[in-house]
Amino acid sequence: MRAVIFVNGTILDYTQLVRWLRPDDYLIAADGGARHCAALGILPAVLVGDLDSITPELLAEYEQAGVAIERHPPRKDETDLELAVRRAVADGATEILLLGALGGRLDQTLANLLLPARQEWTVPILLADGRQLARVVRGGESVTIRGAEGDTVSVVPMSAEVTGITYTGLEYPLVDATLRLGSTQGVSNRMAGESATIRIASGILLVVQESGA
Repeated sequence: MRAVIFVNGTILDYTQLVRWLRPDDYLIAADGGARHCAALGILPAVLVGDLDSITPELLAEYEQAGVAIERHPPRKDETDLELAVRRAVADGATEILLLGALGGRLDQTLANLLLPARQEWTVPILLADGRQLARVVRGGESVTIRGAEGDTVSVVPMSAEVTGITYTGLEYPLVDATLRLGSTQGVSNRMAGESATIRIASGILLVVQESGA
């Protein structure tokens, strides 16, 4: 089961967002992320958070519609998104996609980007924004990216260093390379065909693909 979590970030184009949704997705709204569900005319299965960012009118609508409400106190140690991720895992998600996780407050955006890199998650967490899809690759793992020739692919280290970086199918290949935190060497590569593979030996790497269509 794939869970899609709507986050209270900025979404400029809902037509781009719809492309990421599937009919059988398990939808979760992280507090103010409920506004994106409302804009799309869909109901989440669950609303999670301290509910300080959702309007009283929308909350009442959800309660009347039978949406499960997981309310948390305002004084808490986790963000609404982290609580929503934990709920998705507890409900049996095998993959989690975050929508609306970027924009707005810089601290929230950075926290949302770093959240998928935590070692404790038992399921992959991806993040989509517009035509971009981001995923985390950990040491010993590989990822195959499918798209179109010319799609932009960037890799960004999320640990002190990432070793053994090897990718094929990109315009500028790397073989057993090491990138350190803060390096921009892996930014703005391009797919040479319809697929590419990225492998790493150790560390945590963020892989971002931007589709041209």
